[in-house]
Amino acid sequence: MIDRLGPLTLRQTPRILSIAGTDPTGGAGIQADLKSIAANGGYGMAVVTALVAQNTRGVRAVHTPPVAFLRQQLTAVSDDVTIDAVKIGMLANFEVITEVRSWLGECQPPLAVLDPVMVATSGDRLLDPAAERALRDLVPLVDLVTPNVPELAVLLGEPPAAGWAEALEQGARLSELTGVTVLVKGGHFTETICPDALVNTHGVLAHSVVEFASPRIRTTNSHGTGCSLSSAMATVQARRGDWALSLAEVKGWLQDCLAHADELEVGQGNGPIHHFHRLFSRAGAVSNLGEKSP
Repeated sequence: MIDRLGPLTLRQTPRILSIAGTDPTGGAGIQADLKSIAANGGYGMAVVTALVAQNTRGVRAVHTPPVAFLRQQLTAVSDDVTIDAVKIGMLANFEVITEVRSWLGECQPPLAVLDPVMVATSGDRLLDPAAERALRDLVPLVDLVTPNVPELAVLLGEPPAAGWAEALEQGARLSELTGVTVLVKGGHFTETICPDALVNTHGVLAHSVVEFASPRIRTTNSHGTGCSLSSAMATVQARRGDWALSLAEVKGWLQDCLAHADELEVGQGNGPIHHFHRLFSRAGAVSNLGEKSP
């Protein structure tokens, strides 16, 4: 892990930097990160690693700006704003990963969460071998890594887990190798209960495995769930300072986002989750109260 300049200072409104790619339909990437950060009480900032032409039906093209401009974006933020936490998402190639790693070493944010975007929904690998190795080397420099089941396997160089127990074992091996806390996610499995677990074999947690389970929400609108989860975890952890409490809070919020995702009617494919369902519901309730007033 990064040698910290000081302990994490909890803030009611933490300043969270997302380093990720874009989604012009607003469901994933930086757009989803900013929504998640705001919905969970943070102030969101964004540095773009890649411009992605995508919609709810898939990715059409990716443009990666020069790494010199990436560094200019990163430096512009860190020279001016105190960063309470960083969420790292899509890093498209070896050069981008190396630049972000260099900046992390210089900036030393007090909290870093990595969502290792390595495997597409189709199962295709998104990074070449050199970039995959670079991303594996980045893992020990963060505090929390949030791979899905295929990405967890790639980080270990193993076949994907066939079940939840095997996924937890892989999470423990990754934590043992890297020293970080691993958020093992059960979304890729098909059981009616959807588990998630924090795994750390180095004494960071009260127990080496802290597991949470919730009913699986049956919806085809789950685009950006991983992006949203990781950025929400960075935000809530910067407020609470306890990974287990943070995951409990985030899972409750994410359940609502998924349960009400169909209400948005965005796109013809795998649509986005409803990041602001709770806010919209409160606003509607207040509006209805106002209408009933004499």
